[in-house]
Amino acid sequence: MKRKNIILTGFMGSGKTSVGVRLSYRLRMPVEDTDKMIERREGCSVSELFAREGEASFREKETALLRELLDRKGRYIFSVGGGTPVQPGNQELLKQLGKVVYLRVKPETVYQRLKEDNTRPLLQCGDPLGRIRELMGSRKEAYESCADLVLDSDDLSVDEIMEKIAEEMNKMKLLVINGPNINFLGIREKSVYGTQDYQYLLDMIQKKAEETGSDITVFQSNHEGAIIDRIQEAYFDGTEGIVINPGAYTHYSYAVRDALASITVPKVEIHISDITKREPFRKVSVTAPACDKQIYGKGLDGYLVAIDFILNGKKEHIL
Repeated sequence: MKRKNIILTGFMGSGKTSVGVRLSYRLRMPVEDTDKMIERREGCSVSELFAREGEASFREKETALLRELLDRKGRYIFSVGGGTPVQPGNQELLKQLGKVVYLRVKPETVYQRLKEDNTRPLLQCGDPLGRIRELMGSRKEAYESCADLVLDSDDLSVDEIMEKIAEEMNKMKLLVINGPNINFLGIREKSVYGTQDYQYLLDMIQKKAEETGSDITVFQSNHEGAIIDRIQEAYFDGTEGIVINPGAYTHYSYAVRDALASITVPKVEIHISDITKREPFRKVSVTAPACDKQIYGKGLDGYLVAIDFILNGKKEHIL
């Protein structure tokens, strides 16, 4: 499962090192710079490694280090090299390692900060600003795709950045899964499921997220395999609680049940109608035993009750 580490990413000169040190004091978490860790192991600087072995060799060392850090116990702040997220496989490793914060800056800001720094091997050229723009453009997608939080840090002080990161870390990350036909709310059997449509449910959950300061993702699929895939993804992406309305899969999908049983975070099964007063087959749930609670018969408000159940049980994890 995803660790409670903080991973600082961004281009060279984005402030990762300064933020990491200050954030370490703020959150009482040790901080490590992966470039420095490699330098200690190799007994030389990054620029010397580049000159001696080439960039490809250095990138291999970065990836190997990330894999090692996955097994490290405790909670850390890791500041990673500017090129780390770009390498194949590293984005997934970073996501598994912790909550990824991307400190995004403008090329001009980087240039002003680093124009007198002769220790950056990638900037030793005739047009460093042009090189910065080129590299940042090529890395933009990689940085953003693996980030849980993107901070435009050009005009932010270190204290402001720290507070935003601390606020993000305090958010509970929840997943709401809706199974087959839930997207047909307002269309199917209105006497049973009500007249409010699926967008109404999405808006209601979004409002709940804003009111509680939570990070709530909603996923819906009419396909059993897609639901299983999303549950498994939750194991790696930092999800701290699952609310699931499996729809008809409730009554016969042992595959969904097994996926839920594989995830140890709090889980609540939700049903809009009172399944105990409907057809006999609806009274049996094969998925409920893999959950911590079952809620039914409360209409769409049952989703809010389920979210509160998880949030109230997770308060002890707030920083």
